[in-house]
Amino acid sequence: MSRAGAAPDASAPPAFFRADGELLVPLPRATSGWGGPDGEGQLRGTAVSGVLARAAERAAGALEGAGRFRPVRWTLDLFRPGAMIPSTTGATVVRGGRRLRLVDAELVQEGRTVARATVLLLATGGPSAGAAWTGGLPETPPAPPPDLHPDPAEPALYRSDGAWSTDPRAHTNAARKAVWFPATPLVEGEDPTPFEHVAVLADAANLTSSWGTRGVEFINADATLTLTRLPAPGDGVGLVATSRVETDGLATATTTVFDRHGALGSAIVSTLANGAQAVDPARTR
Repeated sequence: MSRAGAAPDASAPPAFFRADGELLVPLPRATSGWGGPDGEGQLRGTAVSGVLARAAERAAGALEGAGRFRPVRWTLDLFRPGAMIPSTTGATVVRGGRRLRLVDAELVQEGRTVARATVLLLATGGPSAGAAWTGGLPETPPAPPPDLHPDPAEPALYRSDGAWSTDPRAHTNAARKAVWFPATPLVEGEDPTPFEHVAVLADAANLTSSWGTRGVEFINADATLTLTRLPAPGDGVGLVATSRVETDGLATATTTVFDRHGALGSAIVSTLANGAQAVDPARTR
């Protein structure tokens, strides 16, 4: 679980939120490039996904035998723009069985739910006795070198044709994209858990797959993350575009989630064209 109550590390990248009792107060890094209602700031989807994962994981972790369970699916619905205002999260255990557990979470602002998510957890066990086909994913790119450090203000590394770099402007093209995210704080003074880290990145599947020659022209209404394992604690996690289909201003896309040990799952988004607006890729995360 997250380490709460620690003093912020001045050398660490900025967090998305500051906790004030039960309230989560958005910090500047949580601002999306898409804008918001009445010209106000809007929460970026990665921040929303992260705090909902924080609430859901804490509720699941309070159940008996929680250590035997692993999150295998994270489903996020972004059905209202979240404003840059103090928010609360809540979580409900829908099913707390011996082999399957299901937890719902919601983000509430001024008494109204603006986003919701569900995590499915399954009990781990021994290997199967038989054999089945495994494969079908394209090869994941190599992880960036450990000594390549991103800009602390917007911590990510980018790859299209060729090597990883710190500058997103060098990748505004039609090539297949990969994006790498070091572990960064979600709530000020807390270390992100591996699940919080990877759940934050579920929303970044849109950045990875929709980023083209004009920036990001599609906005996602959801994100679904499927996992067989969690990433290594404290290390980075990457997304690489796997497939994308577009018709009449709607697009669905799949990305492969990977770390330095290989693929660990997929993230899928449903998106719609946002008119003539295109957003700088660094501002969609």
